[in-house]
Amino acid sequence: MFLVSSCLAGINCRYDGKNNLNKKVAELVKTGKAIPVCPEVLGGLPTPRDPSEIIIDDQGRKKVITEKGKDLTAEFKLGAEKTLKIAKIVEAKKALLQQRSPSCGSEKIYDGTFSGTLISGRGLTAELLIKNGIKVLTETDLVKNNLIED
Repeated sequence: MFLVSSCLAGINCRYDGKNNLNKKVAELVKTGKAIPVCPEVLGGLPTPRDPSEIIIDDQGRKKVITEKGKDLTAEFKLGAEKTLKIAKIVEAKKALLQQRSPSCGSEKIYDGTFSGTLISGRGLTAELLIKNGIKVLTETDLVKNNLIED
C-alpha cells in the first residue's frame, strides 16, 4: 500500500479547487493499491484557498506563506503529521506526490516570490515522509519508470 496526492487521483482539492488527474494514479486508488491524501486539507485548510509558497525565515526555518502574506505554517505542519500517521497505519513504504506543492513537492518547489520560479527543494509533507523512511516519488517517476509497482 502507498499514498498518493489526492489531486493526482482526481479529487478537487488543489488551492484553486481543481485537480491534477493522472489516470494511472486514479486507477491505483480505484483498485485499492493506493490511498489518496491531501495534507493541506488534513491540516484544516479549505478548498479553494489562497496560493501558498515556502520561504526561509531569518533563522533558516521554512515557513509557508500565502500570496496575501498569511502564515499557514502550522496548518501545513499539521497536515504533514497527519499524512505521516496515515502512512504508518497503512504501512506505506512509498508515496506518489504532486510536484511543486509546498506540501508535496519532493524535488522542486516555488521560490516564495509567487513569480512562478522553481527552485530545488521539498514541501513539508514530502520532507517529513522522507525523514521517516518513506520513498517519495513524483508523477513523472510513474510515467517514466513505472516505479510505483510493489
